[in-house]
Amino acid sequence: MSEPKNTVDSIREWLVEHKLRAVGCLWLSGLAGSIAYNWSQPNMKTSVRIIHARLHAQGLTLAALAGAAVVEYYEHKSGAKADKYAKYINIENFSHKD
Repeated sequence: MSEPKNTVDSIREWLVEHKLRAVGCLWLSGLAGSIAYNWSQPNMKTSVRIIHARLHAQGLTLAALAGAAVVEYYEHKSGAKADKYAKYINIENFSHKD
């Protein structure tokens, strides 16, 4: 019998499976939040508001991609990814001589 997963484990598992979707959602929410913040600032041109929002969203995206890279590195180091795909590969049929 397996233990029930807690919320943090289920969120982490979803993020591992959907890294790019999570980064895209983070970018979109960062852009929307930055636009909302910049629109509340008086005496700023619209073009400057949009540029600031884009820059904030890009910084947030770079941070999310770096986090995804760390997760991917951890998975490869811990062997979790190798164990996940090992059941689909029959090692006995492969030869290093070919």
